[in-house]
Amino acid sequence: MAIKLALIIVFFVVTIFIGVMTRKHSKSVAGFVLGGRTVGPWLSAFSYGTSYFSAVVFVGYAGQFGWKYGMAAVWIGIGNALVGSLLAWVVLARRARTMSHALDSSTMPDFFGKRFGSTPLKVFASAIVFVFLIPYTASIYKGLSTLFGMAFDVPYWVCVLVMAGITAIYVILGGYMATAVNDFVQGIIMLVGIVAVIWFVMNEQGGFFSAITTLSQVPADSGAVIPANGVFTSMLGPDPVNLVGVIILTSVGTWGLPQMVTKFYAIKDEKSIKIGTTISTVFAVIIAGGCYLLGGFGRLFDSEFIHGSNGSIIFDNIMPLMMSKLPDVLLGVVVVLVLSASMSTLSALVLSSSSTLTLDLIGGVIKKNMTDKTKVFVMRILVVVFILLSVVLALNPPTFIAQLMGVSWGALAGSFLAPFLFSLYSKRSSKVGVWACFIFGVGFTLANMVFHFFASPINAGAFTMVASFAIMPLFGLLGKPADKDQTDKLFEEFKEKA
Repeated sequence: MAIKLALIIVFFVVTIFIGVMTRKHSKSVAGFVLGGRTVGPWLSAFSYGTSYFSAVVFVGYAGQFGWKYGMAAVWIGIGNALVGSLLAWVVLARRARTMSHALDSSTMPDFFGKRFGSTPLKVFASAIVFVFLIPYTASIYKGLSTLFGMAFDVPYWVCVLVMAGITAIYVILGGYMATAVNDFVQGIIMLVGIVAVIWFVMNEQGGFFSAITTLSQVPADSGAVIPANGVFTSMLGPDPVNLVGVIILTSVGTWGLPQMVTKFYAIKDEKSIKIGTTISTVFAVIIAGGCYLLGGFGRLFDSEFIHGSNGSIIFDNIMPLMMSKLPDVLLGVVVVLVLSASMSTLSALVLSSSSTLTLDLIGGVIKKNMTDKTKVFVMRILVVVFILLSVVLALNPPTFIAQLMGVSWGALAGSFLAPFLFSLYSKRSSKVGVWACFIFGVGFTLANMVFHFFASPINAGAFTMVASFAIMPLFGLLGKPADKDQTDKLFEEFKEKA
C-alpha cells in the first residue's frame, strides 16, 4: 500500500506542478484554448493519443470486447492505429490546421459558424458538444473507479472526486499547454505500463503461445453468430458483424470529435504534422493494440468477481480482475497508467466543452463585447461547472462504460464527422447539409435510446456516422454553398506551404 500511495502522490504532485509552470501560457484566449498554436510534434502527438485512449478503452472496451471477440478484438486496436490515428492525421491535420488559422477559429462550433456564415449553426453545434461530452466524461470516471477501488479499497465516490479535483486544478492553471505537457508525461507512463502488464500477464499464463492454446479450448457462447470451438482465437471471432461496428465507431468516430480535431488546430507548423503523424501512429499501435490484445485473454480469468447476481457478465470488472494478481509495484504502475489515461482524456473534454460554451455561445451570442481576460475567466468557471455536472452523472452511472461512450460518440461523430470532412475538401458544401447532419445525428441517437432500433448504442453510433456521409451531400445539394469568394480564398490557403 505504501508503494502504491507513493506512486499516486508523486503523480499528483508532478501533474499540479506542470499546471503551475505552464500558467503563463493561459493568460489569453488563444493561449488557454490552443496553447497559442505553437505546440510541437511530440506534445501534439501524445496529446492526441492520450485523449483518444482513456480508462474507457483500457477497462471498459478492452474487457468487454476482449470477452466477446477474443483475439479478434485486436482488429479494433489495429483500426484505431491505422484509421483513427494514421489516416486521421494524413487526411485532416494539415487542412484542419490551415483552415482554422484562416478562419481564426478555436473550436469546432466556431469553425462551422465561420465556414458557413451562420451563428445559429455555431450555437447548435456548441449545445451538442456541451450536452454529449458529459456522458463520455462520466464513462471515464467509471472506468477508473473499479481498478482504483481494487488497488486501494476506497469508495467509488472518493475516486471520482479526487480525479475531478486534480484535473480541474491543472486545467484551470495552465489551460491547453498544461494538458499537452501532462499528456506527454502521462503518455510515457501509459507506454511503459501497458508493455509491463502484458509481459507479466502472459508470463503468468505460461507465455503467449500457451495462453493462446488454452484460449482455443474455451467453448463459444450459445448465442454466438459463429458458435465453433476455438472461435476466440480465430481471425474474425464469434461475431464479425458487430466487431465491424465497434471498429467503425472507435476508429472513424475520432475524426468528428471536437476534443480530438482541435489538437490539429494547435500544431505549430507543417513539419510538426509529419513528425506527429508517425509518433501518434506508433503510440496507438502500442496502447490500443496492447489493450485489446490483453483483453482478448479475458476468458482465461473467469471467476465470480465478473458475474452479477443474475448471472450476467460485469464487463467493467474483467480487466481489474486480470490486474489483481500483479505485484504491488506493477499494480501501482497500472493504477497510475489508468489514472493518466483517464485524466488526459478528461482534461481534453473539459477544455473543449468550456471553451466552446464561452467562445461560441456566451461570447459569440449573449455578450459579444467580452474582453479577452473575461473570456478566460469564464472558461475557468465553466471548467468547474462541467466537471461538477459530469461528477453528478458519474456518481449515478446508468449503464456499462462502453454504452455510455457509444451514446456520446454516436451523437458527436454522427453530427460532426461528415460536415467537417466535406467542409475541408468540398467547396460545394452548404449549411443545409450541415444542419441535416446535426439534426439526424442528435435525433437518431436520442430516438435509439427510446425505441432501440439498434440493441447496442455502439452499432447505433456507427450507423449514424456512415449515414451522415450520404446525408451531407444529399441535403447539401438543396442549399446554397457558402460565399464563393470566401470559399475560394480559404481553399487557396491549401496551396501554400506554411
